[in-house]
Order: sequence, then structure tokens, then C-alpha cells
Amino acid sequence: MSSFRPLHDRVLVKPVKEDVSKGGIVIPDNAKEKPSRGIVEAVGPGKLDDNGHRSPMDVKKGNTVLYGKYSGTEVKLDDKELVVLREEDILGIIE
Repeated sequence: MSSFRPLHDRVLVKPVKEDVSKGGIVIPDNAKEKPSRGIVEAVGPGKLDDNGHRSPMDVKKGNTVLYGKYSGTEVKLDDKELVVLREEDILGIIE
């Protein structure tokens, strides 16, 4: 199994795809919108400021987060489709 360690303020997220709409309709693959919710798989150490101090990350591994539909870079690791985002692209943590 490959391992991926995000750098700086980057976050590795596993998108959560909805197969059934809120009304109970099954959504075919070609009609699904890009997910904007996912589970954090890995977190970088944080961004360095101008003085060389590292800012702590707000998100943690295991958090469920919302992010912009067109944010991040899609990657494939061990046949898993994942997204690498900057922490600032994450809109919030679902609690």
C-alpha cells in the first residue's frame, strides 16, 4: 500500500460520493456532481509564515469536511480516488 504525506498546508481527502439522492432516486455515474464532502485521510504539518514559524492545522485526520466543488487536485493512490486540497480550500468541518 502506498503512503502519502501532504506537505505544508495540504490535506488529503477521500471524497464521499452520494449514490442515492435525498428523495431516494438512484443517481447514475454520468449524472453525479463532483462531491464537495469528504473524510480527511492525511494532513500536512502546516504552512510556514515569513518568520519561519509553522501555523498549526485546524483539520485533523478523520474529520469530515466540506470543500469547493472545483478545489484541489484529484489523485489516485492504490485504486482510491482522492483529492489534495490546501487547508484554505476547506469550507468547514462537519461535526
